[in-house]
Amino acid sequence: MASAPLIEIRDLHTWVDGSEGQVRAVDGVSFSVGRGETFVLLGESGSGKSMTALSIARLLPEAARVVSGSVVFDGEDLLQLPESRMRMVRGGRISLIFQEPGTSLNPVMTVGDQVAEVLRRHTALRGSAIRKRVVELLAAVGLQDPARQAEGYPFQLSGGMKQRVMIAIAIACEPDLLIADEPTSALDVTIQAQVLQLLRELQARLGMSILLITHDFGVAAEMAHRIGVMQSGKIVETASREQFFRAPAHPYSRKLFDSLPGRLDRGRTVVAEGSPLLEVAGLKVHFPIRKGVFRRVVGHVKAVDGVSLSVKAGQTLALVGESGSGKTTVGKAIVQLLPLAGGSVHFGGVDLSTVPPGALRDRRRDFQVIFQDPYGSLNPRMRIADIVEEGMLSLAIGGDHTARLARVDEVLTQVGLSPEMRYRYPHEFSGGQRQRIAIARALAVQPRLIVCDEPTSALDVSVQAQILHLLQDLQRRLGIAYIFITHNMAVVEFMAHEVAVMHQGCIVEHGITADVLGRPQHPYTRALLDAIPVIDDADRHEVIRL
Repeated sequence: MASAPLIEIRDLHTWVDGSEGQVRAVDGVSFSVGRGETFVLLGESGSGKSMTALSIARLLPEAARVVSGSVVFDGEDLLQLPESRMRMVRGGRISLIFQEPGTSLNPVMTVGDQVAEVLRRHTALRGSAIRKRVVELLAAVGLQDPARQAEGYPFQLSGGMKQRVMIAIAIACEPDLLIADEPTSALDVTIQAQVLQLLRELQARLGMSILLITHDFGVAAEMAHRIGVMQSGKIVETASREQFFRAPAHPYSRKLFDSLPGRLDRGRTVVAEGSPLLEVAGLKVHFPIRKGVFRRVVGHVKAVDGVSLSVKAGQTLALVGESGSGKTTVGKAIVQLLPLAGGSVHFGGVDLSTVPPGALRDRRRDFQVIFQDPYGSLNPRMRIADIVEEGMLSLAIGGDHTARLARVDEVLTQVGLSPEMRYRYPHEFSGGQRQRIAIARALAVQPRLIVCDEPTSALDVSVQAQILHLLQDLQRRLGIAYIFITHNMAVVEFMAHEVAVMHQGCIVEHGITADVLGRPQHPYTRALLDAIPVIDDADRHEVIRL
């Protein structure tokens, strides 16, 4: 897209002081963003994308500093401005949206007050004019009943609604440049599509430039005019969107591209014969609604309302749907972490809902859970050996301490980690390594079924590919069955033998993966698939879901 640069970053170097010396987080980065253009910085975690954005906005943490370079914005070097002048630019002419809206919004201020705060600082509006503008902005970002939403608090909003509020704050002063740092990574595919469409509409109406930071190829494909690929603090490739997705030039770019689930070689086994390992019939989970001083139950939320499914040994069933559809609740109910309001869960022919608590504890070795956030699910004060051994100790299996340590070493090796790592703590590992540790903990008790709850959604594309290959390899070698909870259809296509689509607590479509994804019957399934960014793969002569 040909246009005069609004901002030009020249040979930017940002260093961070760490315990082991200085880290060159941004190491000679140069690029520009034209007026009305979207430039996407694409790369994995730790590549320097966010540190570049923070350097531009001069919001670096205390341990970091810009060593050299320039950030020329509309003819003025931002790095040379006094902080008082920079505050007028930041929020007025340059706005930022961060990854997690829940932590970016003040929980004790109303939504309207948080939008109004920006207007008071950067415009001459006051009183009723501000209130009117707040409602206009909330309406502009697609919130229903904006006057009422302005009186509410962030905890009353969904993730997508909170991100819309963040966008309303960011565009309040009609900025020339919007820096959006992973603005949709925490959102479902349909909400992501809505937010990206909103950004495109706002860009067209306001003529603003966008610097979009992401590790998501789908977001890049949807939004970019040009793409810069970052690795180890450097930009290794810059190209137009069309050129990049047609033929990425740098080996690192090609490596990332080849890690997309749609391009991975599928290694699923065929559908197994015989009786199901797990049979769920008419499953219901209802949560009470309590009101009044005495917290009396006045009703119930039907989180899961009559779900039936089955899984055979060595097979993968994917549960897909948006946040709030009931996927995770089904997974927790299957492994008896939530009480059932109705229905049955038969595992190995035994109805788990009728098993006494003591006996149920003994059966827990047969089914384990891997959660979405590996860091949040690992005790930061425990060494890896203790984390992996914990399940064996709890279930009184695995023999004596020597035998259990041998088992720890065995499962660490199975997930591709060195046994010498067993005495480290979780914070000493990367996100992908922590997820491998979580898998090792689940494997330690030799389960027959693992519920995988969004196990790769927080991971970069290449790390995601490693984890997916690992789970498939373990399934082939150990015969483990998976219930794979996700909203990523490309992951479903790679991993699952069957897929069940959930919407508002019910399964609306269920079948062989190729049939459901290739010939969806339900309108909700079609809506999910339509929201997924796709690209044409010229080499394979097919469309790849991102």
